[in-house]
Amino acid sequence: MPQLLSILHTIFVMGIVLGFMILIHEFGHYAAAKYFGVRVEVFSIGFGKRLLGFKKGETDYRISAIPLGGYVKMSGENPMDDRTGDPGEFLSHPRWQRFVIALAGPAMNVMLAVALLTGVYMVHYEYPAVLDEPAVVGWVNPNTPAEKAGIQKGDKIVRVEDIENPNWEQVDVKDALSPNQPLKFGIERDGKVTEKILVPEPFGPNQYGAMGWVPQESSVTLTIVEAGMPAEKAGLKIGDRILTANGQDIPALEALVQMLNRTKDQPLEIVVLRNGQKQTFTVKPTLAAGGASQELRYRIGIASVPTKVIKLSFSDALNRSLSDNKKSSFLILELLQKMVRRKVSMRQVDGPIGIGSAVGQAAREDGWTPLLLITAAISLNLGIMNLLPIPILDGGVILLLFIESLMQKEISLPIKERIYQAAFVFLVLFAVMVIYNDLVKTLPGLTRMP
Repeated sequence: MPQLLSILHTIFVMGIVLGFMILIHEFGHYAAAKYFGVRVEVFSIGFGKRLLGFKKGETDYRISAIPLGGYVKMSGENPMDDRTGDPGEFLSHPRWQRFVIALAGPAMNVMLAVALLTGVYMVHYEYPAVLDEPAVVGWVNPNTPAEKAGIQKGDKIVRVEDIENPNWEQVDVKDALSPNQPLKFGIERDGKVTEKILVPEPFGPNQYGAMGWVPQESSVTLTIVEAGMPAEKAGLKIGDRILTANGQDIPALEALVQMLNRTKDQPLEIVVLRNGQKQTFTVKPTLAAGGASQELRYRIGIASVPTKVIKLSFSDALNRSLSDNKKSSFLILELLQKMVRRKVSMRQVDGPIGIGSAVGQAAREDGWTPLLLITAAISLNLGIMNLLPIPILDGGVILLLFIESLMQKEISLPIKERIYQAAFVFLVLFAVMVIYNDLVKTLPGLTRMP
């Protein structure tokens, strides 16, 4: 029953989040169309059968049966519709006006992302402290690309590809987007920089690239102790600083993870520093799902993720939001470009199941910040994806308008029909592929079925 309630809660929150973003998108088209005098026949909240609403002027404002998003129906917007030459029809307006109307929807999504991040940065933004710190290696996992390349604890990454003195966020992004692809690094050790080429290995359901190194930590201080797990049962608490496990120093939490891989369910003797006093606890690991891949492994139920909190003025928050959204936009485009070149797996794209899972997880976390952050990320993705030059999408409309401007005439109706039919088939196939990938990642057993 609790699992069913969790699923229903996730569906409800996802419906609200996606519905709001789609409505914002459609409102952009609506506002631009009204401004230029294009007749808007329908502005609908939801899809399907009309439930209720009212008509004002030429527009039917309605609530429809399926409460997921909405749509705007402009007069004569479909190239296959009969044209009467009415000045209120979409195709009767100059191309530059149609361009603005098509662009307005994605632009609203981008502006929503900027506004949400600005608001978060002004109120309370908590993020892993290591992300904006210099990329100093704190631990290297065995049998990983980093270990095979001779990377050691204390090495500093001073260059990755064309990025000088990167922080850990920049290094992690490069790794994640480059599975099975060589990356050039500058590694500093004892004041000497050595050039190395490392190839990230695909990891987890999304097949992101991973090197096997983890950031240097000033101390392994517990920020999460999972309820009902062995660590809590043994008496460990948030704020405890782990010193040793079975007599070995623990310089990074990953060192304890590797120890658990070796000792499995054997009890661990963990020494922590609490309120300035050393205390010893005996913890018996259990087999449970965990980590990014959610695979079964021996765990005790702890995490150490030191965080930073920022609260900026409006101007500083806006500038940071613009900068972060610009950076995220380029990362989305880089991912798409690598997918087209088949350098990354389609598994890196989340469909409705993956998005719903992320939204549900964010909604279950404390406070509004996680949900606002995931909403901003999805809105930015929605805006950029709609700008792709695929007919039916806004970017396709813009592309055809650009081609017609160069030709100085309209593309013939039969050609447009074929273009839209092909685009529709492509989008359906793409959607099927994305949903299948979602199912494979959610139910890995599918890939092993005979």
